[in-house]
Amino acid sequence: MSDVTTTPEAPETEVQTAKPLAWPLGLAGVVLVIAGSFLSWSYDGTILGDLSINLYPGSLQILTIIVALLALVLLLAEKGPLTKLGGWLDATLGLRALGIWLTLYMVLVLVAIATESDGLINVNPGGYISLVGAALILVSSRMLPLRQLRDMSEARLPGWFEILSIAVLMAAALFVAAFALGLQDAWSFVLCLVFIAAVVAGLFRTGSMTWVGHAAQRNKKVLTLSAFVVAFLFPFTQGGSDANMSIATQVLVFSATAMGLNIVVGLAGLLDLGYIAFLGSGAYVAATLSNSAFATIGWKPPFLVVVLVGACVAALAGLIIGSPTLRVSGDYLAIVTLGFGEIFRFSMFNLDGNNGPNLTNGPNGIPGIPDLELFGFNFGDEHNVAGIDLGRFSNYYFLLLILIGGVILVFSRLNNSRIGRGWVAIREDEKAAEAMGVNVFGLKLLAFAVGAFLAGLAGTVKAHQDGAVSPDQYIFLESAFLLAAIVLGGMGTIAGVLLGATILKLLPEKLRFFSEYRLLLFGLLLVLMMRFRPEGLVANRRRLLEFHEEDEALAEAVEAEHLEAEEQLVVEEAK
Repeated sequence: MSDVTTTPEAPETEVQTAKPLAWPLGLAGVVLVIAGSFLSWSYDGTILGDLSINLYPGSLQILTIIVALLALVLLLAEKGPLTKLGGWLDATLGLRALGIWLTLYMVLVLVAIATESDGLINVNPGGYISLVGAALILVSSRMLPLRQLRDMSEARLPGWFEILSIAVLMAAALFVAAFALGLQDAWSFVLCLVFIAAVVAGLFRTGSMTWVGHAAQRNKKVLTLSAFVVAFLFPFTQGGSDANMSIATQVLVFSATAMGLNIVVGLAGLLDLGYIAFLGSGAYVAATLSNSAFATIGWKPPFLVVVLVGACVAALAGLIIGSPTLRVSGDYLAIVTLGFGEIFRFSMFNLDGNNGPNLTNGPNGIPGIPDLELFGFNFGDEHNVAGIDLGRFSNYYFLLLILIGGVILVFSRLNNSRIGRGWVAIREDEKAAEAMGVNVFGLKLLAFAVGAFLAGLAGTVKAHQDGAVSPDQYIFLESAFLLAAIVLGGMGTIAGVLLGATILKLLPEKLRFFSEYRLLLFGLLLVLMMRFRPEGLVANRRRLLEFHEEDEALAEAVEAEHLEAEEQLVVEEAK
């Protein structure tokens, strides 16, 4: 690998001096964390995956060792053989992030042991040693100086190294996802989340993710291919577990639906609080046209026809609700769409043969929907591939993966098209867009129709995967979760919506330990996001500028400098 090269030199700034004990304290902290992880943490071997064996680290102890090794790399970049790398990485900020999260991790470990057993008396010395080590790393990071470093976006490495880095990150994401889903204990899952937060925070604070982001932009095709390869390989890491694959399929259905809503909310800026009705429209079409004994329509077309019919019915519902209501905006539009969602649900209740025609069997819904069978492949059968058993949910997972690939393709093409630019213009300033000749009403109606079409596609597959549909599945809370996934992940982005949908579908399933407090934790998460990262976990540049005043000031300053330079150029040309 060639050395990192760049055109501009690092800016000359006043370098603060580190306190003499900072570096030794950090090294001592790393040694204590690793040494403590090789010792027993808990007297009770039945909790947290058995942390009671000396010299044989459990899975949670291995995660601690990984964070400690990352801290060691940053210490060596600050003062040691990796100082050349330290000229690029913000080692101090990265070390602070690792110190904070590692200390929190160890505190939660002690709390978990005390909660699951009979108190702190069951915590063995190894746990306290690792906690002291984490605290020393945190103290050391506060004693190290902050330096102004080079811009990581200017770093250039060979193309093969960038591609290899993307592949390694994707493989690490696959491993972490498989490991996290395999954790049955709620406390172990929470600690795994803290570990992920520690690593991600450390990478962001060092500036490494800035380089990764630019490398990904330079290798978009490789990144996309790697993401789909990782997603395709995921079922092979679950050992035929139907429980985990059921969660995975729910995540994909939720993601595909959220991607459709992202067109309405993220691109066009229209607040829709009844979007779950479009998913329900597709699901009910698939159910009534299925071979279920409770289906009320005699026509049984092939599933590929059902998919198109369900999507078109959902799009038609979008046009019906959009035509009379899209001339209002803001809170009024939100109220109207909320009402539409409730009208859909009550309509499904009333189409029972008593209050209206018998189409949906009323509150009983349509159960007994058979599994799909396409081209002789039965999605309900178990299949063995490369010696690995793939169950029913794995089969639907692959189908949904193809579906969401198509949804992402449609979204990205529309986003980068003239229509997408029109939607963004409407979102930013509807009056200005209309004054510039944008067909505001037509584009709003198109956003509703396309978003509903994509939700209807997901609904047709969901009906067969669930095996039943009923009105209770399509309540307002589901629409709220869809909207929250977009806000949490990042409005108008693809990766952000996928990440937000994954978080909001995965966490409630894995945190059943907290019972009724799950919604409280969810609300707290949204409040924290609105306070510290209102643009979402994965935000585009426009929203970053919208939500950060200092960036806006910087953008205005840069624009002023450009205008001044242009004026000087005009004056010189005139002379």
